[in-house]
Parts: sequence; structure tokens; C-alpha cells
Amino acid sequence: MSKSSLPKPTESELEILQVLWQHGPSTVRFVNDELSQKRDVGYTTTLKLLQLMLDKGLVLRDDDSKTHVYRAAVREEETQGLLLDKFVESAFGGSAMKLVMQALGNRRTSREELAQIRRLLNDIEIQNDTTPPSTDDAR
Repeated sequence: MSKSSLPKPTESELEILQVLWQHGPSTVRFVNDELSQKRDVGYTTTLKLLQLMLDKGLVLRDDDSKTHVYRAAVREEETQGLLLDKFVESAFGGSAMKLVMQALGNRRTSREELAQIRRLLNDIEIQNDTTPPSTDDAR
């Protein structure tokens, strides 16, 4: 599934996906119990959200047993990428640099985090140096 064809989850749907990504296939009761640890949410609300998510293609449901078991139909990394792309485009005019500058400027960054960022930047630089330019870049 391409990034552009992934359905965009709402905040509530994203909370449910987080439970499913972390714990794997789960019953409505389990998902509801996990959500209830953070905020008050009714069982029927969780059930309705999961049914809507099934319709949207965000989750799959195993109907084999008496208790329905739901699992994420979308990968965590793809969903995060989709949401981040939309956020960067709408909030920062598509500029990853503006996003990073804002994130680093708004809070104290530990030495360990800075070291990880440097390693990531070095890895990206090496990858860019070893990847041949696409035909679009050659123009």
C-alpha cells in the first residue's frame, strides 16, 4: 500500500492503533482497558471506533471465535510517515529543516540525543553519497 493510499487515522483511532502495535491482536475489552488507563472511555465507544476503523481499512477483525479480535492493518512506520509528511507540509511549508530547528530550539537536548542526531545525519550523508542520483535530480 502506498503512503498516499493509506487512510489517515483520527487521534482516537491513532490511540487504538498504538495499543494494537504495542500488544498485537487484541479484543475490544483489552483495547478499552488499555485506553481507560489514560482517560475515561466507554466500551461501546471503543467498539464503535474499531468498527469504523475496520470500514476504513485501518484494522482487520478475526471473526473465528465468539470474541472478535482486532489487529492493525497498517504498519506503524508507514502511518507515522504519512502523518509526519502531512504535518511538515501543513505546519512548516514542507521544510524538514524548519521542523528540526523548531524541535531542537524548544527544549533542552541531551548530549546523548545530540550524538544520536549526529550519527543519523552522518548515515544520511553517507547514504546520499553512495546513492546514484535519480533522473529527476539530473535535470
